[in-house]
Amino acid sequence: MSTAIKLYNFPKSGHAHRIELMLSLLNLPTELVLVDLAKGAHKQPEFLAINPFGQVPVIDDNGTVIADSNAILVYLAKTYGQGRWLPEQAHAAAQVQRWLSVAAGPVAYGPAAARLVTVFGATFNTEEVIARAHTLLTVMDRELAKSPFLVGDTPTIADIANYSYIAHAPEGNVSLEPYANVRAWLARIEALPGFVAMPRTAVGLQSAD
Repeated sequence: MSTAIKLYNFPKSGHAHRIELMLSLLNLPTELVLVDLAKGAHKQPEFLAINPFGQVPVIDDNGTVIADSNAILVYLAKTYGQGRWLPEQAHAAAQVQRWLSVAAGPVAYGPAAARLVTVFGATFNTEEVIARAHTLLTVMDRELAKSPFLVGDTPTIADIANYSYIAHAPEGNVSLEPYANVRAWLARIEALPGFVAMPRTAVGLQSAD
């Protein structure tokens, strides 16, 4: 039997949480390796040798090293997903790719950026990133009126790529209250066997809970 997959992560990183969640949903043995972003560990030579971009997450699957959360999701789905998490059919596969692009674009520059302001003190234009988040959530809510998951009736890596920062949007002062379909979708993911949550941070709207 293979040894555990090493996941280089940081607990408050939604990008890293995507992979921790996927590994858990796949029931794969995992060894978490903390990369302390607050202390600049991701910019040290030993980590840059693993990922020259200096970002988490990275996995080491018994010598196969993959960086970038969306790339890792594709790898895990192809290697261990038994066809369940990344469809082969062309149109469905394209829809998954569309949502991976959303995770890397509108999510990163909307709810993820808004959370970076409150959790990490990033210097984005707060009104602008919150407005972007609501534009995204409006579209997502409309899309999720058509199906329980982002691509059809079963979860795919599209859902996992988008879950973490949407679920934690209130930490960046982005309310999920107007988006009933989005909230129902989050609950469906949280009900999946093997679900693991990302630690919540008591900031933004989350501080009132």
